[in-house]
Amino acid sequence: MPAIVNSVLENSIAEELEIEAGDEILSIDENKMSDMIDYNFYCKSELLTLEIKKKNGEIEVIEIEKDYDEELGIVFESAVFDRVKPCLNHCIFCFVDQQPKGLRDTLYIKDDDYRLSYLQGTYITLTNFTDKDRERIKKMHLGPFYVSVHTTNPDLRNKMLRNPNAGKALENLKWFRKNNIPFHAQIVLCPGLNDGKELERTLSDLAELKNTVLSVAIVPVGITQFRKDCLKQVDKKCAQETIEIASKYKRVCCSDEFFLLAEKEIPPAKYYGSFSQLDDGVGAIRLLLEDFKRHKLPKKLKKPIKFSFAASYAAKDALSYISKELNKIENLECSVNPVKSDYWGKDITVAGLITTDDLIKTVKDLDVDFVVIPSIMLRPYTEDFLDGKNLDYVKKETDKEFFVVQNIYSMEELVNYIKTFQ
Repeated sequence: MPAIVNSVLENSIAEELEIEAGDEILSIDENKMSDMIDYNFYCKSELLTLEIKKKNGEIEVIEIEKDYDEELGIVFESAVFDRVKPCLNHCIFCFVDQQPKGLRDTLYIKDDDYRLSYLQGTYITLTNFTDKDRERIKKMHLGPFYVSVHTTNPDLRNKMLRNPNAGKALENLKWFRKNNIPFHAQIVLCPGLNDGKELERTLSDLAELKNTVLSVAIVPVGITQFRKDCLKQVDKKCAQETIEIASKYKRVCCSDEFFLLAEKEIPPAKYYGSFSQLDDGVGAIRLLLEDFKRHKLPKKLKKPIKFSFAASYAAKDALSYISKELNKIENLECSVNPVKSDYWGKDITVAGLITTDDLIKTVKDLDVDFVVIPSIMLRPYTEDFLDGKNLDYVKKETDKEFFVVQNIYSMEELVNYIKTFQ
């Protein structure tokens, strides 16, 4: 994909130069760009020459004088301007391979690109890591990266990723260590495969890499009703054992689901350090609870207001606590209604996989003024659910109003909205 402009920021250099959506940035100072890494590097100069192909096909050359670190204000359609490096693995636990047909096209894309890991925090396996990649990373001092390790046992990793290059993981991570390239590690725990003693081995190997490893996140394998093999789900006993093993090592955290499965309290904030792997569900509940505590709630509303959280089962307990506190506000009635995942199966309990039909079944008969949902249910920057239907469809089918919380780790938006009824 070429460097196509998606939008420009208000009051930016790009807006002043009348750069607009659909334009293509061909080069900066005659340098071609393959991704946002190149773009950011070439934009550091105080004097720039941009070659732009306007959406009408005309070529323009623009000279720009700016401060050294001043941004141009261009937002691109993609962070990668050439071909994204595809995933060459066939992981036995791959969630993409568990999906049925008919969902958004983007949900079937499997990338394994170190550039997206650096720029956007996506996870890579390093099975397609080349000498050219190493050379560029070392030269440009890139990092940190997010690496799906799963296990450091070469034979087991080959088996789990079903790729003969998978066994080189520890070799690649030692190269990171040698070149002072930090990374975050992820372990998808599959009972009977990389748990127990194998998990001990993996965490011990990672510990030897010392502070090159910024954090380790352990998450349970997700199994849908479309799974055709015999992978086991993490149960209470496995969750308890995993939490115990993880507690022996520094910078290692289990995802919130492990504590819910183990029927243990969510740990305090200090357990999660800098909350560096929130998107993996590590510390999301604690961060939400801590954020809620800092907001001053109104004592009374002008008129009665009723609303409900349409929540994932994973967030049910946290939102029940928040709901209890909100119900202390006079004239406010708040409830929590977890969405049962009939589409994926009972073992899928996260908000990001909720479909429109399951949401509709949950909220259509509620007697409320509005329903609160997290933005993670929707495709970024849109109102589209993963099954291709949108929020307008849900509103029509339920005859309900919806309040979408954009920052899923904070209650600030909702509290401020509630205050408008004072």
